[in-house]
Amino acid sequence: MKMNVPNCLTILRIFMVPVFVVFMLADVLGGADRYIAGILFIAASLTDTLDGYLARKNNQITVFGKFMDPLADKLLVCSAMICLVELGQLPGWIVIIIVGREFIISGFRLVAAEQGVVIAASYWGKFKTVAQMVMVILLVFDFGGAFDAAEQIFIWLATILTVISLVDYMYKNRGVLREVH
Repeated sequence: MKMNVPNCLTILRIFMVPVFVVFMLADVLGGADRYIAGILFIAASLTDTLDGYLARKNNQITVFGKFMDPLADKLLVCSAMICLVELGQLPGWIVIIIVGREFIISGFRLVAAEQGVVIAASYWGKFKTVAQMVMVILLVFDFGGAFDAAEQIFIWLATILTVISLVDYMYKNRGVLREVH
């Protein structure tokens, strides 16, 4: 398989995750670690937007990209949230809801794929991803002051959009579940 630029960006995002986690949890640079982690998270998040844009623009949508791009996103965001739980900045129950939704949708997509049905990302899912990424960025940089309110707003927004997007996926694709024996 020839690797195109969008797929290379997806692979780059996957490789950025452990580097992000090390900077997020290590404290060897006197506080600069968090800023480096934040910059890495933003860069990785931007590759998500860029790889999708390039794949559509250049007609380079591949099976690899359809599978690995959302997986890379989940890996990035879930790793960041687990780090934030470890650091006491995010309640574990919220991360359980968000990660649980990702497992449910991934399993649901596998069942649908077995039936030859492709479940595309919905707008609710895209809004959820953006809210989660903004939440992570705010929590990673942890500017304090007025940003504390923004952090709380995005924690709740990400959680609510996670639940809404789950219900939306399940409702719109309920026919997939009827076919399961």
